[in-house]
Amino acid sequence: MAIGSTRFPVLLIGCLGAAGCRAARPAVAGSDATVRTAITQALPVMNGATLKAIVLEVSYPPGGSSSAHSHPCPVIVYVLEGIYRTQLKGGEPKLLGPGESFYEEPNSTHLVSANGSDEKPVRFLASFLCDRDTPLTIGVPEAGR
Repeated sequence: MAIGSTRFPVLLIGCLGAAGCRAARPAVAGSDATVRTAITQALPVMNGATLKAIVLEVSYPPGGSSSAHSHPCPVIVYVLEGIYRTQLKGGEPKLLGPGESFYEEPNSTHLVSANGSDEKPVRFLASFLCDRDTPLTIGVPEAGR
């Protein structure tokens, strides 16, 4: 199944609530696809009547980054290519490569979101699960870091 297909967000969100998401069957009958669990994460209590999934593809050029920020909704990041450098407030810095992922709790401070390479771009998917209309990213003032 292609990442760009319209079925990808449904598969990703469908796996979020499943215990281990151990599906070994192809997503499409007659397909030779292999399914691998990228991440399993319990989510906070949310209003199921207003849930909305938003999947963004984010790219940073070599050496690129964003300033400290937070997200009011839970976020799962999945690295497609390159090396992604990340650090949440109170956590250790991490370098993630293709196929690796991490979970960001709502309202945590994302101190570092950057390309881990000065030579190649990084590209990743940021999957948000929101139960209300809200900006997806909020800047964090220096005092909150």
